[in-house]
Amino acid sequence: MKRRPLTMAVVITIPLIAAGCATGGALEGISEPMAGFTTVAARAESVTGKESVWVQSAEEARTVSERVKRLVQKKTVGPDTAVQVALLNNKGLQVAYAEIGLSAADMWQESMLVNPTISVGMIGVDPVRTIEGAVVGNILALATHKRRVAVADARFRQAQLRAAEETLRLAADTRRAWINAVSAWERVSYLTKAQAAADAASELAQKLGETGAFTKTGQAREHVFYAEITGQAAEARLAARTAKEELTRLMGLWGPDVSYSVPNMLPALPKGAKAKRAIEAEALKNRVDLEIAKLELEALAKSYGLTEATRYVTDLELLSGVEVEREESEEGGTEKTVSPTLELEFVIPIFDTGKARMRKAELAYMQAANRMAEKAVNIRSEARSSYDAYRSTYDIARHYRNNVVPLRTKIEAESVLTYNGMITNTFELLADTRAKISSIMLSLNAKRNFWLADVNLGSAIHGGGASSAAGGDAPAAAEAGAEGH
Repeated sequence: MKRRPLTMAVVITIPLIAAGCATGGALEGISEPMAGFTTVAARAESVTGKESVWVQSAEEARTVSERVKRLVQKKTVGPDTAVQVALLNNKGLQVAYAEIGLSAADMWQESMLVNPTISVGMIGVDPVRTIEGAVVGNILALATHKRRVAVADARFRQAQLRAAEETLRLAADTRRAWINAVSAWERVSYLTKAQAAADAASELAQKLGETGAFTKTGQAREHVFYAEITGQAAEARLAARTAKEELTRLMGLWGPDVSYSVPNMLPALPKGAKAKRAIEAEALKNRVDLEIAKLELEALAKSYGLTEATRYVTDLELLSGVEVEREESEEGGTEKTVSPTLELEFVIPIFDTGKARMRKAELAYMQAANRMAEKAVNIRSEARSSYDAYRSTYDIARHYRNNVVPLRTKIEAESVLTYNGMITNTFELLADTRAKISSIMLSLNAKRNFWLADVNLGSAIHGGGASSAAGGDAPAAAEAGAEGH
Protein backbone atom coordinates (compact mmCIF):
# COMPACT_ATOMS: atom_id res chain seq x y z
CA MET A 1 0.00 0.00 0.00
CA LYS A 2 2.79 2.42 0.80
CA ARG A 3 4.80 1.73 -2.33
CA ARG A 4 2.02 2.34 -4.83
CA PRO A 5 2.09 6.18 -4.83
CA LEU A 6 5.92 6.12 -4.76
CA THR A 7 6.04 4.00 -7.90
CA MET A 8 3.68 6.37 -9.70
CA ALA A 9 5.61 9.48 -8.61
CA VAL A 10 8.92 8.11 -9.91
CA VAL A 11 7.52 7.19 -13.31
CA ILE A 12 5.67 10.48 -13.72
CA THR A 13 8.52 12.70 -12.52
CA ILE A 14 11.26 11.36 -14.81
CA PRO A 15 9.84 12.97 -18.01
CA LEU A 16 9.39 16.27 -16.14
CA ILE A 17 13.05 16.31 -15.08
CA ALA A 18 14.08 15.54 -18.64
CA ALA A 19 11.97 18.41 -19.94
CA GLY A 20 13.48 20.75 -17.37
CA CYS A 21 17.01 19.80 -18.40
CA ALA A 22 16.17 20.32 -22.03
CA THR A 23 14.94 23.89 -21.45
CA GLY A 24 17.90 24.86 -19.31
CA GLY A 25 19.78 25.99 -22.40
CA ALA A 26 17.35 28.81 -23.25
CA LEU A 27 18.91 31.79 -25.00
CA GLU A 28 20.91 33.86 -22.57
CA GLY A 29 19.54 37.31 -21.77
CA ILE A 30 16.32 36.93 -23.78
CA SER A 31 14.25 37.16 -20.59
CA GLU A 32 15.78 40.49 -19.56
CA PRO A 33 13.42 43.53 -19.71
CA MET A 34 15.82 45.45 -21.98
CA ALA A 35 16.54 42.48 -24.29
CA GLY A 36 17.53 43.68 -27.75
CA PHE A 37 17.45 47.42 -27.04
CA THR A 38 21.22 47.84 -26.81
CA THR A 39 21.53 46.92 -30.47
CA VAL A 40 18.82 49.43 -31.41
CA ALA A 41 20.36 52.26 -29.39
CA ALA A 42 23.84 51.63 -30.81
CA ARG A 43 22.55 51.54 -34.40
CA ALA A 44 20.59 54.78 -33.97
CA GLU A 45 23.43 56.58 -32.21
CA SER A 46 25.90 55.65 -34.95
CA VAL A 47 23.72 57.60 -37.41
CA THR A 48 22.19 60.40 -35.34
CA GLY A 49 24.88 60.84 -32.71
CA LYS A 50 22.11 61.02 -30.09
CA GLU A 51 21.01 58.83 -27.21
CA SER A 52 17.87 56.72 -27.28
CA VAL A 53 16.03 55.69 -24.10
CA TRP A 54 13.49 52.93 -23.50
CA VAL A 55 11.43 54.07 -20.53
CA GLN A 56 10.11 51.16 -18.45
CA SER A 57 9.42 52.63 -15.02
CA ALA A 58 7.94 55.72 -13.39
CA GLU A 59 11.36 56.68 -12.04
CA GLU A 60 12.90 56.55 -15.53
CA ALA A 61 10.00 58.62 -16.87
CA ARG A 62 10.61 61.32 -14.24
CA THR A 63 14.32 61.38 -15.04
CA VAL A 64 13.63 61.79 -18.75
CA SER A 65 11.05 64.51 -18.08
CA GLU A 66 13.50 66.51 -15.98
CA ARG A 67 16.18 66.16 -18.62
CA VAL A 68 13.79 67.38 -21.32
CA LYS A 69 12.84 70.41 -19.24
CA ARG A 70 16.49 71.36 -18.87
CA LEU A 71 16.96 71.12 -22.63
CA VAL A 72 13.96 73.10 -23.86
CA GLN A 73 12.28 75.31 -21.27
CA LYS A 74 12.92 78.97 -22.20
CA LYS A 75 15.82 77.89 -24.43
CA THR A 76 16.60 78.49 -28.10
CA VAL A 77 16.56 74.98 -29.52
CA GLY A 78 19.00 73.94 -32.24
CA PRO A 79 18.56 70.92 -34.56
CA ASP A 80 20.71 68.57 -32.48
CA THR A 81 18.84 69.45 -29.29
CA ALA A 82 15.50 68.99 -31.05
CA VAL A 83 16.50 65.50 -32.23
CA GLN A 84 17.74 64.53 -28.77
CA VAL A 85 14.50 65.69 -27.13
CA ALA A 86 12.44 63.75 -29.68
CA LEU A 87 14.39 60.55 -29.06
CA LEU A 88 13.91 60.97 -25.32
CA ASN A 89 10.33 62.19 -25.18
CA ASN A 90 8.34 60.97 -28.19
CA LYS A 91 5.76 58.45 -26.97
CA GLY A 92 5.26 56.89 -30.37
CA LEU A 93 8.90 55.86 -30.30
CA GLN A 94 8.30 54.12 -26.97
CA VAL A 95 5.52 52.15 -28.69
CA ALA A 96 8.05 50.99 -31.30
CA TYR A 97 10.46 49.95 -28.57
CA ALA A 98 7.73 47.90 -26.89
CA GLU A 99 7.60 45.81 -30.05
CA ILE A 100 11.15 44.68 -29.27
CA GLY A 101 9.97 43.39 -25.90
CA LEU A 102 7.03 41.58 -27.47
CA SER A 103 9.30 39.89 -30.00
CA ALA A 104 11.77 38.96 -27.24
CA ALA A 105 8.92 37.41 -25.27
CA ASP A 106 7.91 35.37 -28.34
CA MET A 107 11.45 34.12 -28.71
CA TRP A 108 11.65 33.34 -25.00
CA GLN A 109 8.43 31.35 -25.32
CA GLU A 110 9.72 29.41 -28.33
CA SER A 111 12.94 28.55 -26.48
CA MET A 112 10.93 26.55 -23.96
CA LEU A 113 9.73 23.01 -24.52
CA VAL A 114 6.03 22.22 -24.56
CA ASN A 115 4.84 21.36 -21.08
CA PRO A 116 4.06 17.65 -20.60
CA THR A 117 0.50 16.66 -19.72
CA ILE A 118 -0.14 14.50 -16.65
CA SER A 119 -3.28 12.38 -16.36
CA VAL A 120 -4.42 10.22 -13.43
CA GLY A 121 -7.56 8.09 -13.56
CA MET A 122 -9.21 4.97 -12.26
CA ILE A 123 -11.16 2.09 -13.68
CA GLY A 124 -14.42 1.27 -11.98
CA VAL A 125 -15.99 2.87 -8.95
CA ASP A 126 -13.57 1.38 -6.46
CA PRO A 127 -10.51 3.73 -6.26
CA VAL A 128 -8.39 0.97 -4.70
CA ARG A 129 -8.80 -1.51 -7.52
CA THR A 130 -7.15 0.06 -10.63
CA ILE A 131 -5.35 3.42 -10.94
CA GLU A 132 -3.69 4.73 -14.09
CA GLY A 133 -1.11 7.52 -14.39
CA ALA A 134 0.36 8.92 -17.62
CA VAL A 135 2.71 11.65 -18.83
CA VAL A 136 2.04 12.99 -22.35
CA GLY A 137 4.92 14.65 -24.21
CA ASN A 138 4.76 16.22 -27.69
CA ILE A 139 7.58 14.53 -29.60
CA LEU A 140 7.09 16.64 -32.74
CA ALA A 141 7.47 19.87 -30.75
CA LEU A 142 10.74 18.55 -29.33
CA ALA A 143 12.01 17.49 -32.77
CA THR A 144 11.29 20.91 -34.32
CA HIS A 145 12.40 22.95 -31.30
CA LYS A 146 15.64 24.26 -32.81
CA ARG A 147 13.96 25.29 -36.03
CA ARG A 148 11.21 27.15 -34.22
CA VAL A 149 13.79 28.98 -32.11
CA ALA A 150 15.71 29.92 -35.28
CA VAL A 151 12.56 31.40 -36.84
CA ALA A 152 11.82 33.35 -33.65
CA ASP A 153 15.40 34.62 -33.58
CA ALA A 154 15.08 36.01 -37.11
CA ARG A 155 11.82 37.72 -36.16
CA PHE A 156 13.46 39.15 -33.04
CA ARG A 157 16.29 40.65 -35.08
CA GLN A 158 13.70 42.06 -37.46
CA ALA A 159 11.93 43.76 -34.56
CA GLN A 160 15.22 45.32 -33.49
CA LEU A 161 15.86 46.72 -36.95
CA ARG A 162 12.31 48.04 -37.25
CA ALA A 163 12.74 49.87 -33.96
CA ALA A 164 16.05 51.29 -35.17
CA GLU A 165 14.40 52.35 -38.41
CA GLU A 166 11.62 54.10 -36.49
CA THR A 167 14.25 55.90 -34.40
CA LEU A 168 16.04 57.11 -37.51
CA ARG A 169 12.75 58.17 -39.09
CA LEU A 170 11.82 60.25 -36.06
CA ALA A 171 15.27 61.87 -35.98
CA ALA A 172 15.03 62.84 -39.65
CA ASP A 173 11.44 64.09 -39.36
CA THR A 174 12.42 66.20 -36.35
CA ARG A 175 15.37 67.69 -38.20
CA ARG A 176 13.14 68.51 -41.17
CA ALA A 177 10.56 70.08 -38.88
CA TRP A 178 13.28 72.22 -37.27
CA ILE A 179 14.50 73.38 -40.70
CA ASN A 180 10.95 74.23 -41.79
CA ALA A 181 10.20 76.12 -38.57
CA VAL A 182 13.40 78.18 -38.67
CA SER A 183 13.00 78.88 -42.37
CA ALA A 184 9.42 80.01 -41.81
CA TRP A 185 10.46 82.46 -39.08
CA GLU A 186 13.28 83.70 -41.31
CA ARG A 187 10.71 84.50 -43.98
CA VAL A 188 8.58 86.27 -41.40
CA SER A 189 11.57 88.34 -40.32
CA TYR A 190 12.39 89.46 -43.82
CA LEU A 191 8.76 90.06 -44.84
CA THR A 192 8.35 92.27 -41.79
CA LYS A 193 11.25 94.41 -43.00
CA ALA A 194 9.86 94.41 -46.52
CA GLN A 195 6.46 95.39 -45.18
CA ALA A 196 7.99 98.44 -43.50
CA ALA A 197 9.73 99.43 -46.76
CA ALA A 198 6.53 98.90 -48.75
CA ASP A 199 4.62 101.03 -46.26
CA ALA A 200 7.12 103.83 -46.67
CA ALA A 201 6.90 103.51 -50.46
CA SER A 202 3.11 103.63 -50.31
CA GLU A 203 3.16 106.79 -48.22
CA LEU A 204 5.71 108.37 -50.55
CA ALA A 205 3.56 107.55 -53.57
CA GLN A 206 0.55 109.12 -51.90
CA LYS A 207 2.43 112.34 -51.11
CA LEU A 208 3.85 112.54 -54.61
CA GLY A 209 0.37 111.99 -55.97
CA GLU A 210 -0.95 114.89 -53.91
CA THR A 211 1.64 117.15 -55.55
CA GLY A 212 0.78 115.85 -59.00
CA ALA A 213 4.20 114.25 -59.49
CA PHE A 214 2.81 110.68 -59.37
CA THR A 215 -0.06 109.26 -61.37
CA LYS A 216 -3.01 107.53 -59.77
CA THR A 217 -1.93 104.29 -61.46
CA GLY A 218 1.51 104.56 -59.86
CA GLN A 219 -0.04 105.26 -56.45
CA ALA A 220 -2.37 102.28 -56.77
CA ARG A 221 0.58 100.09 -57.76
CA GLU A 222 2.49 100.94 -54.57
CA HIS A 223 -0.61 100.67 -52.38
CA VAL A 224 -1.42 97.20 -53.67
CA PHE A 225 2.20 96.12 -53.27
CA TYR A 226 2.06 97.13 -49.63
CA ALA A 227 -1.25 95.32 -49.23
CA GLU A 228 0.17 92.16 -50.82
CA ILE A 229 3.27 92.23 -48.63
CA THR A 230 1.06 92.65 -45.57
CA GLY A 231 -0.99 89.60 -46.57
CA GLN A 232 2.14 87.56 -47.28
CA ALA A 233 3.60 88.48 -43.90
CA ALA A 234 0.39 87.34 -42.14
CA GLU A 235 0.43 84.05 -44.05
CA ALA A 236 4.11 83.59 -43.21
CA ARG A 237 3.42 84.07 -39.49
CA LEU A 238 0.67 81.45 -39.61
CA ALA A 239 2.95 79.04 -41.49
CA ALA A 240 5.73 79.66 -38.97
CA ARG A 241 3.48 78.94 -35.99
CA THR A 242 2.20 75.77 -37.71
CA ALA A 243 5.73 74.61 -38.50
CA LYS A 244 6.86 75.18 -34.94
CA GLU A 245 3.83 73.28 -33.65
CA GLU A 246 4.80 70.30 -35.81
CA LEU A 247 8.25 70.39 -34.27
CA THR A 248 6.65 70.53 -30.82
CA ARG A 249 4.58 67.41 -31.58
CA LEU A 250 7.58 65.44 -32.77
CA MET A 251 9.48 66.36 -29.62
CA GLY A 252 6.49 65.22 -27.54
CA LEU A 253 6.22 68.53 -25.66
CA TRP A 254 3.22 69.99 -23.87
CA GLY A 255 2.42 72.31 -20.98
CA PRO A 256 5.31 74.50 -19.76
CA ASP A 257 7.77 72.63 -22.00
CA VAL A 258 6.42 74.39 -25.11
CA SER A 259 8.01 77.66 -23.94
CA TYR A 260 11.03 77.21 -26.18
CA SER A 261 12.31 79.20 -29.15
CA VAL A 262 13.91 78.44 -32.48
CA PRO A 263 16.45 80.68 -34.22
CA ASN A 264 15.33 83.37 -36.67
CA MET A 265 17.75 82.26 -39.34
CA LEU A 266 18.93 79.08 -41.01
CA PRO A 267 22.71 78.57 -40.99
CA ALA A 268 24.73 79.64 -43.98
CA LEU A 269 25.57 77.18 -46.71
CA PRO A 270 28.64 75.01 -46.13
CA LYS A 271 31.84 75.88 -47.97
CA GLY A 272 31.42 72.94 -50.28
CA ALA A 273 29.10 70.04 -51.06
CA LYS A 274 29.93 66.52 -49.90
CA ALA A 275 31.38 64.22 -52.53
CA LYS A 276 29.81 60.77 -52.77
CA ARG A 277 31.57 58.58 -55.32
CA ALA A 278 30.03 55.27 -54.23
CA ILE A 279 26.61 56.43 -53.09
CA GLU A 280 24.80 53.27 -54.26
CA ALA A 281 27.19 50.89 -52.50
CA GLU A 282 27.01 52.97 -49.33
CA ALA A 283 23.22 52.86 -49.35
CA LEU A 284 23.10 49.10 -49.98
CA LYS A 285 25.50 48.59 -47.09
CA ASN A 286 23.69 50.78 -44.56
CA ARG A 287 19.96 50.72 -45.37
CA VAL A 288 18.01 49.36 -42.43
CA ASP A 289 14.97 48.43 -44.50
CA LEU A 290 17.11 46.27 -46.79
CA GLU A 291 18.42 44.40 -43.76
CA ILE A 292 14.84 43.88 -42.62
CA ALA A 293 13.98 42.41 -46.04
CA LYS A 294 16.98 40.07 -45.81
CA LEU A 295 15.86 38.87 -42.38
CA GLU A 296 12.35 38.34 -43.73
CA LEU A 297 13.81 36.09 -46.41
CA GLU A 298 15.85 34.25 -43.78
CA ALA A 299 12.83 33.77 -41.51
CA LEU A 300 10.71 32.44 -44.37
CA ALA A 301 13.49 30.05 -45.38
CA LYS A 302 13.59 28.67 -41.86
CA SER A 303 9.79 28.53 -41.77
CA TYR A 304 9.86 26.62 -45.04
CA GLY A 305 12.14 24.02 -43.44
CA LEU A 306 9.80 23.81 -40.46
CA THR A 307 6.81 23.31 -42.75
CA GLU A 308 8.66 20.58 -44.62
CA ALA A 309 9.51 18.84 -41.37
CA THR A 310 5.86 18.76 -40.34
CA ARG A 311 4.36 18.13 -43.77
CA TYR A 312 2.95 14.66 -43.06
CA VAL A 313 2.74 14.62 -39.28
CA THR A 314 1.40 17.74 -37.59
CA ASP A 315 0.85 16.20 -34.15
CA LEU A 316 2.90 13.40 -32.58
CA GLU A 317 2.60 12.59 -28.89
CA LEU A 318 4.18 9.93 -26.68
CA LEU A 319 2.24 8.75 -23.61
CA SER A 320 4.24 6.99 -20.88
CA GLY A 321 3.00 5.97 -17.44
CA VAL A 322 1.95 3.12 -15.16
CA GLU A 323 -1.11 1.12 -14.34
CA VAL A 324 -1.43 -0.06 -10.74
CA GLU A 325 -4.03 -2.76 -10.05
CA ARG A 326 -4.84 -4.32 -6.67
CA GLU A 327 -7.02 -7.43 -6.23
CA GLU A 328 -8.03 -9.58 -3.30
CA SER A 329 -6.71 -13.14 -3.41
CA GLU A 330 -8.68 -16.29 -2.58
CA GLU A 331 -6.69 -16.67 0.63
CA GLY A 332 -8.01 -13.30 1.84
CA GLY A 333 -4.84 -11.34 1.12
CA THR A 334 -4.18 -8.60 -1.38
CA GLU A 335 -2.26 -8.79 -4.64
CA LYS A 336 -1.12 -5.74 -6.60
CA THR A 337 0.23 -5.46 -10.09
CA VAL A 338 2.27 -2.53 -11.44
CA SER A 339 2.44 -2.41 -15.26
CA PRO A 340 4.27 0.26 -17.29
CA THR A 341 2.37 1.71 -20.28
CA LEU A 342 3.58 3.32 -23.47
CA GLU A 343 1.33 4.76 -26.19
CA LEU A 344 1.97 6.78 -29.35
CA GLU A 345 -0.59 9.15 -30.81
CA PHE A 346 -0.37 10.86 -34.23
CA VAL A 347 -2.56 12.21 -37.00
CA ILE A 348 -2.91 10.06 -40.15
CA PRO A 349 -2.51 12.33 -43.26
CA ILE A 350 -5.28 10.74 -45.31
CA PHE A 351 -6.96 13.92 -46.53
CA ASP A 352 -4.42 16.69 -45.86
CA THR A 353 -1.00 15.57 -47.11
CA GLY A 354 0.59 18.97 -46.51
CA LYS A 355 0.95 19.90 -50.17
CA ALA A 356 -1.08 23.10 -49.76
CA ARG A 357 1.04 24.23 -46.83
CA MET A 358 4.24 23.51 -48.75
CA ARG A 359 2.96 25.45 -51.74
CA LYS A 360 2.11 28.45 -49.57
CA ALA A 361 5.55 28.35 -47.96
CA GLU A 362 7.27 28.22 -51.37
CA LEU A 363 5.25 31.16 -52.72
CA ALA A 364 5.83 33.21 -49.59
CA TYR A 365 9.58 32.67 -49.95
CA MET A 366 9.59 33.63 -53.63
CA GLN A 367 7.47 36.65 -52.87
CA ALA A 368 9.94 37.83 -50.23
CA ALA A 369 12.89 37.19 -52.55
CA ASN A 370 11.39 39.31 -55.33
CA ARG A 371 10.40 42.01 -52.85
CA MET A 372 13.98 42.22 -51.59
CA ALA A 373 15.35 42.37 -55.13
CA GLU A 374 12.94 45.20 -55.95
CA LYS A 375 13.97 47.06 -52.80
CA ALA A 376 17.64 46.80 -53.74
CA VAL A 377 16.91 48.32 -57.16
CA ASN A 378 14.83 51.10 -55.60
CA ILE A 379 17.51 51.86 -53.01
CA ARG A 380 20.06 52.40 -55.76
CA SER A 381 17.71 54.78 -57.53
CA GLU A 382 16.81 56.66 -54.34
CA ALA A 383 20.49 57.10 -53.50
CA ARG A 384 21.29 58.51 -56.93
CA SER A 385 18.31 60.87 -57.02
CA SER A 386 18.86 62.05 -53.44
CA TYR A 387 22.49 62.91 -54.12
CA ASP A 388 21.54 64.63 -57.37
CA ALA A 389 18.98 66.71 -55.47
CA TYR A 390 21.57 67.48 -52.78
CA ARG A 391 24.17 68.74 -55.29
CA SER A 392 21.62 70.62 -57.38
CA THR A 393 20.00 72.42 -54.45
CA TYR A 394 23.44 73.35 -53.15
CA ASP A 395 24.43 74.84 -56.51
CA ILE A 396 21.11 76.69 -56.79
CA ALA A 397 21.29 78.11 -53.27
CA ARG A 398 24.92 79.15 -53.79
CA HIS A 399 23.97 80.81 -57.09
CA TYR A 400 21.32 82.93 -55.39
CA ARG A 401 23.69 83.76 -52.54
CA ASN A 402 26.72 84.63 -54.69
CA ASN A 403 25.10 86.10 -57.81
CA VAL A 404 21.42 87.02 -57.73
CA VAL A 405 21.11 88.67 -54.30
CA PRO A 406 24.38 90.69 -54.57
CA LEU A 407 23.37 91.98 -58.00
CA ARG A 408 19.89 92.94 -56.82
CA THR A 409 21.41 94.69 -53.80
CA LYS A 410 23.83 96.55 -56.05
CA ILE A 411 21.04 97.58 -58.43
CA GLU A 412 18.96 98.92 -55.56
CA ALA A 413 21.94 100.83 -54.13
CA GLU A 414 22.68 102.38 -57.53
CA SER A 415 19.01 103.28 -57.94
CA VAL A 416 19.08 105.11 -54.61
CA LEU A 417 22.17 107.06 -55.69
CA THR A 418 20.73 108.00 -59.07
CA TYR A 419 17.39 108.85 -57.47
CA ASN A 420 19.11 111.16 -54.99
CA GLY A 421 20.97 112.73 -57.90
CA MET A 422 17.64 113.17 -59.69
CA ILE A 423 18.86 110.97 -62.56
CA THR A 424 16.19 108.27 -62.22
CA ASN A 425 12.61 108.60 -61.11
CA THR A 426 10.65 107.08 -58.23
CA PHE A 427 9.11 104.39 -60.43
CA GLU A 428 12.49 102.79 -61.14
CA LEU A 429 13.58 102.92 -57.49
CA LEU A 430 10.42 101.24 -56.23
CA ALA A 431 10.57 98.63 -59.01
CA ASP A 432 14.15 97.75 -58.06
CA THR A 433 13.15 97.45 -54.39
CA ARG A 434 10.34 95.04 -55.26
CA ALA A 435 12.67 92.95 -57.42
CA LYS A 436 15.20 92.71 -54.59
CA ILE A 437 12.53 91.50 -52.17
CA SER A 438 11.48 88.80 -54.63
CA SER A 439 15.09 87.65 -55.15
CA ILE A 440 15.79 87.43 -51.42
CA MET A 441 12.64 85.35 -50.90
CA LEU A 442 13.81 82.97 -53.63
CA SER A 443 17.24 82.80 -51.99
CA LEU A 444 15.73 81.90 -48.61
CA ASN A 445 13.64 79.18 -50.21
CA ALA A 446 16.69 77.76 -52.02
CA LYS A 447 18.65 77.62 -48.76
CA ARG A 448 15.81 75.78 -47.03
CA ASN A 449 15.60 73.29 -49.90
CA PHE A 450 19.31 72.56 -49.60
CA TRP A 451 19.17 71.74 -45.88
CA LEU A 452 16.12 69.52 -46.47
CA ALA A 453 17.97 67.76 -49.29
CA ASP A 454 20.89 67.22 -46.91
CA VAL A 455 18.58 65.39 -44.49
CA ASN A 456 16.99 63.42 -47.35
CA LEU A 457 20.43 62.30 -48.51
CA GLY A 458 21.06 60.80 -45.09
CA SER A 459 17.68 59.09 -45.30
CA ALA A 460 18.57 57.55 -48.64
CA ILE A 461 21.81 56.17 -47.21
CA HIS A 462 20.58 54.88 -43.85
CA GLY A 463 17.01 53.80 -44.56
CA GLY A 464 13.40 54.47 -43.83
CA GLY A 465 12.18 55.67 -47.22
CA ALA A 466 11.00 59.20 -47.90
CA SER A 467 10.67 59.95 -44.18
CA SER A 468 13.68 58.34 -42.68
CA ALA A 469 17.01 58.69 -41.03
CA ALA A 470 18.92 61.88 -40.71
CA GLY A 471 22.42 61.33 -41.89
CA GLY A 472 24.16 64.36 -43.32
CA ASP A 473 25.98 67.06 -41.44
CA ALA A 474 23.42 68.77 -39.28
CA PRO A 475 23.05 72.51 -39.79
CA ALA A 476 24.43 74.42 -36.86
CA ALA A 477 22.15 76.72 -34.97
CA ALA A 478 22.03 80.37 -35.94
CA GLU A 479 24.16 82.95 -34.23
CA ALA A 480 24.02 82.87 -30.46
CA GLY A 481 22.61 86.36 -30.31
CA ALA A 482 19.77 85.70 -32.76
CA GLU A 483 16.32 86.17 -31.34
CA GLY A 484 14.10 83.11 -31.46
CA HIS A 485 10.37 82.42 -31.58
